Amino acid sequence: MAGVSLKCGDCGALLKSVEEAQEHAELTSHSNFSESTEAVLNLICTICSKPCRSKTESDLHTKRTGHTEFVDKTSEAAKPISLEVPKATDESQEVVDASGSSSQPQEMIAPEVDKKLLEELEAMGFPTARATRALHYSGNTSLEAAVNWVVEHENDSDIDEMPLVPVNTKVEAPKPSLTPEEMKIKAQELRERARKKKEEEEKRMEREKEKERIRVGKELLEAKRIEEENERKRILALRRAEKEEEQRAREKIRQKLEEDKAERRRKLGLPPEDPAAVKPSASVVQEKKTFLPVKPVTKVEQMRECLRSLKQNHKDEDAKVKRAFHTLLTYIGNVAKNPDEEKFRKIRLTNPSFQERVGGLKGGIEFLELCGFEKIEGGEFLFLPRDKVEMAVLNSAGSELNSAIVNPFFGVL
Repeated sequence: MAGVSLKCGDCGALLKSVEEAQEHAELTSHSNFSESTEAVLNLICTICSKPCRSKTESDLHTKRTGHTEFVDKTSEAAKPISLEVPKATDESQEVVDASGSSSQPQEMIAPEVDKKLLEELEAMGFPTARATRALHYSGNTSLEAAVNWVVEHENDSDIDEMPLVPVNTKVEAPKPSLTPEEMKIKAQELRERARKKKEEEEKRMEREKEKERIRVGKELLEAKRIEEENERKRILALRRAEKEEEQRAREKIRQKLEEDKAERRRKLGLPPEDPAAVKPSASVVQEKKTFLPVKPVTKVEQMRECLRSLKQNHKDEDAKVKRAFHTLLTYIGNVAKNPDEEKFRKIRLTNPSFQERVGGLKGGIEFLELCGFEKIEGGEFLFLPRDKVEMAVLNSAGSELNSAIVNPFFGVL
């Protein structure tokens, strides 16, 4: 199907003929034109008299202004057009190629507009260039349409530049002018209408912003609720893990006590204790244990309790606690690997690095003392004598430190 209009690919404007495309190209420097099956209409807004050349343009005008009623004043049915330019009848006539550019530069002049409408706009306080541009681009139809155009394009950078068109541009017939009194009243009405339109638009934008603020607020509250719920679940999981660890520790201690008791009876030559005979007393002991905290009975348990206490005392400083555990593990490892080197068995308590990593944390020095270190020279140094180096104790200390480092639930509660 042949095209009935030309469409500018840069701005989407519909043009009736190649001549209009040439004029549009001169005004806008656009050059991307193609045939379109959409007819060029002449839809006039019944409220503000703004002309619209297509259904898309009228829909955009409705969206911006709220005006919904248009009168179709399309003078004649759209005829198929071609991108070919009519042949010139005069050798001096300018030849235009299919791209819309001319082989000779066209003479550009200011467009002819209704002089009476121009005078009325100037009397209302509009500069000549702005008034001319408004009349030209509003279709030169009415004073109201020109003022509406100015209101819609008042922020354009070229609003006060005189428009230029080819010399053959035609102007529609002038409309009847208004008396000075009617002109003042009309100008006042137009300004009042433009002011109300701006106020309504500002109120609408404010309502939209308020709706957006409410939506964002609800989303933030929901996100906070989910985060708190997840934190609560995490704490419950940590507590369960800690209780399980404590239960395992109690069971371990109970088994150790039973083994020690059986060993003492064996050394004393007594027969093994009958489980059935001691069952009632064992339940009583177990019942009493439930009301008493489990205290460390071996050096290993004392080390574990010391590390747990260190983490509890600094539970909001996880990075410092982990660094202290790593530092203690380094001290113990150096002594275990090099027990004969005194430099690994002697620590200056006033050393800034030691104070920052271990000494400044409650429980750090106590753990080293459990490993055999002693304060000497008025408490200035921690020293582990060579004859008191016990590899079993150091190995146990290393195991407890490693467990505290890799276990995420260690000492949480």
